[in-house]
Amino acid sequence: MPVFPQAPNAVVMIRPHHFFPNEETKQDNSFQSTELVNQEQIKTLAFDQVTSAATILAAEGVVVHLFEDEGLETPDSVFPNNWFSTHSGGQVAIYPMYAKNRRKERRTDIIAMLKQQYRVQVVFDYSGLEYDDIYLEGTGAMVLDHIERIAYAVSSKRTDSHVLERFCAHFNFEPMVFDAQDKKGTRVYHTNVLMCIGSDFVMAGFEMMTNPKRRDEIIKRFENAGKKIIYLTEQQINQFCGNALELQGTSGRILALSLTAYNALTPKQITLLEETVKLVPLNVSAIEMAGGSVRCMLAGVHLSKR
Repeated sequence: MPVFPQAPNAVVMIRPHHFFPNEETKQDNSFQSTELVNQEQIKTLAFDQVTSAATILAAEGVVVHLFEDEGLETPDSVFPNNWFSTHSGGQVAIYPMYAKNRRKERRTDIIAMLKQQYRVQVVFDYSGLEYDDIYLEGTGAMVLDHIERIAYAVSSKRTDSHVLERFCAHFNFEPMVFDAQDKKGTRVYHTNVLMCIGSDFVMAGFEMMTNPKRRDEIIKRFENAGKKIIYLTEQQINQFCGNALELQGTSGRILALSLTAYNALTPKQITLLEETVKLVPLNVSAIEMAGGSVRCMLAGVHLSKR
């Protein structure tokens, strides 16, 4: 089977037993729902939807490491990609989190599993920077091009440029920071709701990037890398079209995305994507109320098996 650095064949997922939208994050997360909801209903639906998503991905041949969260203090634990990431060469990063209750999501048992089943050489732990109010929320704050070695990052309070540069020095990425906001002037809180980079394509809300010169520079980078460029509208970004992840299954590469996102794509965009990946829509409507979608739910494993 060919190896695609951008498309891991294993993921870590967290199945929440008490999911609910996080009160501590709604201030700067415009994607988060403010509707009044039946908490018991949402809790059950989220549990069932994570279970179903894990089953569907496993059926595609993706290795799913599914962990349970039975706690009551970690409403966003379903989004593990924010507190750790893994990288080729046996590297792992642990990140400083902006919301105080999100810091409780970090789990030693997950890191222990990675060390037991994969070749882990070094763990860079940046979480202590929280004491200095410095944050970098993993592959939510950054969208990594593992082939071109570029870390794309929207400037926000969840993405500190100094720790980003430190990460890039440790993991051999070039930082590419830019500003992005919606039509109301609200800044985009995480890069991975705005941009998805695949092996052969990129889809992003380029129109939301506020500096035209920087936007053109980013588009040029993708063109020079030979990637098909799919332009997403702000409306499509709000439907989580940018929040998808390319994975390697047994029969080839797939694109895991939400049913919400899939339904918001145009037929032409779907055709372009299907030239290189199989689209796998997952119904995660309850999870999306917390302001994140499928990509946020998947922490890709870029490590070699033991």
